[in-house]
Amino acid sequence: MKSEIIEVKKSDLRGLFQVLTNYPAISKEQVQNEMYKVFGEDTFKPQDITERVRTFDDACRELGEGHPLVKEWQMCGQNLSSDLEAHLRLRIICAALNEGWEPQFTKDEWRWFPWFTLWTEEELSQKSDEWKATRSLIQLGDEYLSDYAGLAYAFSDAAPSSPNAYIGSRLCLKSEALATFCGKQFISLWADFYLNRKSK
Repeated sequence: MKSEIIEVKKSDLRGLFQVLTNYPAISKEQVQNEMYKVFGEDTFKPQDITERVRTFDDACRELGEGHPLVKEWQMCGQNLSSDLEAHLRLRIICAALNEGWEPQFTKDEWRWFPWFTLWTEEELSQKSDEWKATRSLIQLGDEYLSDYAGLAYAFSDAAPSSPNAYIGSRLCLKSEALATFCGKQFISLWADFYLNRKSK
C-alpha cells in the first residue's frame, strides 16, 4: 500500500495540539471535529466501501445530498408502497457500494446480483447446522429467506409480445464480493423488495 503525504500548516497543528491537550475537558466529538478540520474528513474514512456503507443512512451520506437518487428519496421516499420504497433504498445502496461504477451492458462486462431463495420450515429442518451457519437467514412467517440459490425474477409470456425480464439491471454491483455483502447486510430490505413485505 502506497503511503500518502498530507501537508499541514504549522498554525493548524499548534491549534490542534492546544485543543487535544485540554484533557479531560475535551470530548470524543471535539477530537474528531478538530482532526477533521486539520487533516480533512476523508483522511479518516475507512478505505473499504463495505466499512463505510453499513446502513441506508451511510449510503445516502456516501452519495451526498446532491445525488439524483438521494434527492428522489427526499422528495417521495416516505410516500411509496413498501416494495417501491425498498427498491429506491436498494438503488441508493447499490450506487453507493459501486462508488461511481455504472453498468455499460457490453458483451464482456460482468455484473453481479445478490442471490436468494425461499425455504419452507420442512426444507430448512433437513439442512445441517454447518449449512445454515454459512447463510443469512431471516424468518418470514413459515418461510425463510436465504442468500443462497435462485434470484427472483419476473417472467411474462402471456402478453402478445412475450417479454422476459430475468434480472433487474438497476440493482447490479461491480463485483461478486459486493453483491454478497449487499445481500447479507441488507437482507431485510431485499425481502421487502421481492416479497412486498415491510421490514420491522
